[in-house]
Amino acid sequence: MDTEVRARRVKLLIFDVDGVLTSGQLLFGPDGEALKVFHAHDGLGISTAHRAGLKTAVITGRESEMVRRRGSELAITDICQGAKDKVAHLTELLDKHNLTADEAAYTGDDLNDLAVMARVGLAFAVANAAPEVKAAAHYVTARAGGDGAVREVIELILKAQGKWAAVVDSFRGPGAAARQ
Repeated sequence: MDTEVRARRVKLLIFDVDGVLTSGQLLFGPDGEALKVFHAHDGLGISTAHRAGLKTAVITGRESEMVRRRGSELAITDICQGAKDKVAHLTELLDKHNLTADEAAYTGDDLNDLAVMARVGLAFAVANAAPEVKAAAHYVTARAGGDGAVREVIELILKAQGKWAAVVDSFRGPGAAARQ
């Protein structure tokens, strides 16, 4: 089954954080707090997914106030932090939203993402993912984690679902079509 067919089924987008929504670099502030850098294009991509009616979630092994804050800013539907067993969180998300695994997409970058990737309908690896993760993915992004890869994933899915043009038009505002 090709990527486009798989993308048409997606209703829930799930992302790892370190290495996917961020570059994967860990910066620590003077008080020991972990600092993370998120890409604005990924953030707008997540907002775009919401406009198109998709749900979003993150599953990450780390606990971070920065992730909670960014997730809240972006209205990410579910934020699963401190995940020692990412598959258990996947199962909870699918049950909560009454979805099948085929209706979920997951984007990962490292070995701890492999088990979830094997269970979803559409698995993505970012360009700078570990070789084993790229091999397990249905699609490898051209963009690196933390550098617009999430936006690339969302555009691919929305284009496959025929929703991209309408979402773009929604950003133009009322009467935009008449001005073109």
